[in-house]
Amino acid sequence: MPENEWDPDDYDGGHSFVAEYGADVVELVDAQPSERVLDIGCGTGHLTAEIADRGAAVVGIDAAEEMVAQAREQYPDLTFEVADARDYDPGTFDAVFSNAALHWIPSDDHDAVLSMVAEALDEGGRFVAELGGQGNVSQVETAVRSVLAERGYETGNPWYFPSLGEYTSRLEAHGLEVTAAWLFDRPTPLEGGSAGLREWLEMFGDSVLAPVPERDHGAVLDSIEDRLRPTLYDTETETWTVDYRRLRFVASH
Repeated sequence: MPENEWDPDDYDGGHSFVAEYGADVVELVDAQPSERVLDIGCGTGHLTAEIADRGAAVVGIDAAEEMVAQAREQYPDLTFEVADARDYDPGTFDAVFSNAALHWIPSDDHDAVLSMVAEALDEGGRFVAELGGQGNVSQVETAVRSVLAERGYETGNPWYFPSLGEYTSRLEAHGLEVTAAWLFDRPTPLEGGSAGLREWLEMFGDSVLAPVPERDHGAVLDSIEDRLRPTLYDTETETWTVDYRRLRFVASH
């Protein structure tokens, strides 16, 4: 399965809702002055900067070089590293934070991530994160797979959307005590007007669409839009709303 390709300018310009919704998770981590915080999947660094504004010393890591480059350009006084959370040598932190990143890591690799987190946290430290939960974007995913199958294309699944019980059990298996956890629907209006769904798919679903040759992309996206328009598109406001479902948790070491 090819990895998703990231355009940091498009990410910031057309999908700012990712960082905006992540502000609630920043509040939950409640970073204090003098604390050290690790941000897993920092992207272009906006939430890393919000944590730093609270006085904490933050290290942001992301596997996408282009995202880290943009983060460094926008926030030159902060520390960002190109790193994979599965094999990162962390040092020690008072808190580990992650927003909208962990679901990009395959299920089989999450034990490596959670081992790293447990190693990184000081005694009493906390792990606060949000990722896609069971059922996330299920309508979109079903439509995409149906359209591709009808056209003879086979695709994999780049995402891991666990249930609350599954993931809290994984956290506990690594010595992390879950003190709060939520699985909740969060219908998410997209930017971009009538082109919002297409732009969302091109940003977050390019690895799913990878088997489709360039000459067929337009027709495939048209078919996906047609399939989803009755349930996810508001003709009056010209807004697509995607069926997001989020898993949020707080765990302590």
